[in-house]
Amino acid sequence: MSSERRGGVGRAIGWTAAAASGLALLTAAGAALLVARVALTVITPVRRRPQRETVRAVDEPAGTLTLSATPDGSMPGRFGLWFGDGSGYAKVGGILVAEEGRVVREIERVEFGELKPGRARISGYYYLEPEELGLPVASVAIETELGEAPAWLFPAPGSDGDAHGDGRWVIQVHGWGASRQEGLRAVPVFHAAGYTSLLASYRNDGDAPESADRRYGLGGTEWRDIEAAIRYAADHGARSIVLMGWSMGGAVVLQTATRSAELGLVSGLILESPVVDWVDTLEFQAALLRLPDAITQGALRLIESAWAGPVTGLGAPIDLKSMDFVARAADLTLPTLILHSSDDGFVPATASRALARGDIVTFVPFHTALHTKLWNYDEEKWTGAIRVWLAER
Repeated sequence: MSSERRGGVGRAIGWTAAAASGLALLTAAGAALLVARVALTVITPVRRRPQRETVRAVDEPAGTLTLSATPDGSMPGRFGLWFGDGSGYAKVGGILVAEEGRVVREIERVEFGELKPGRARISGYYYLEPEELGLPVASVAIETELGEAPAWLFPAPGSDGDAHGDGRWVIQVHGWGASRQEGLRAVPVFHAAGYTSLLASYRNDGDAPESADRRYGLGGTEWRDIEAAIRYAADHGARSIVLMGWSMGGAVVLQTATRSAELGLVSGLILESPVVDWVDTLEFQAALLRLPDAITQGALRLIESAWAGPVTGLGAPIDLKSMDFVARAADLTLPTLILHSSDDGFVPATASRALARGDIVTFVPFHTALHTKLWNYDEEKWTGAIRVWLAER
């Protein structure tokens, strides 16, 4: 081979090696950015949810709407429907027609906005305002280490407005990206059982004061605000307190139950579609998104690492291993009721099922009810399970 040919080959190899090296660097940089993005998605409070449902038609005279047949849109029961990029809200009832690709449902009420074909989001909240329940309610402030956190207080029946009743209270703790409205569905069953209901807010949820880092602690910081709610209840006549957590609120409740020094009055826990093990939950969500395992594990390491603060914005790392309550089952000593659907597409029910134990943890399985929509799907079963459990306390 001539020296010119050898030189050309050498230059070609050199360029190829340089290109490969550059591609590797770009690939590594892209992977690092994806890892950071996944981690940030988990710990950054969300204010607006994507509208993934489609309203295909609205028949006002008939009082119906047609939705694309997604899992949420096809779920029996009743729920809320946000539309118009969040500018409108309707209450949607039962399925009237179910055909391939579409479902026709009853419109119970359009609360505000103009309902018309377009993008929408299904919500399990159903109720938006506490006054909709037709029960006495007051807006109160709970003093936390970050300042006053707003809460709704529903006095027990027969309490003459003093919110004491016989001293039985429940504190509702909402989930990731949610608000106090999430717990409104639960107020009637507790009211009927003689409980005062306190629907709490916590740091970075859009209602309570923000923390310095403006990040979720996945329960590892929020529990302090629920501890403050326990103190509030104790100061206002509570003699026994049930903590109820929804989704991430379940993780907050579990942290409260194992870390708070104010548990003397806490008599039990109710967990609805709860995060019992964050690693299990995040790996499940990553698998649904078909993320490579290396990206998932990298994001988990970022969340847990002290050095990653400049990337994640976290004021302190989150110890995800301490949030595995299947592994920590022996640390749970309070009677606990868990309600979870087998087809939950956000928080898998596997950890909830594994946590069940005959002595203190009662697991009530649901099917078809998806994530935090158990009341919406089967109100009778949901309220019945809570009613029976409360009666046994």
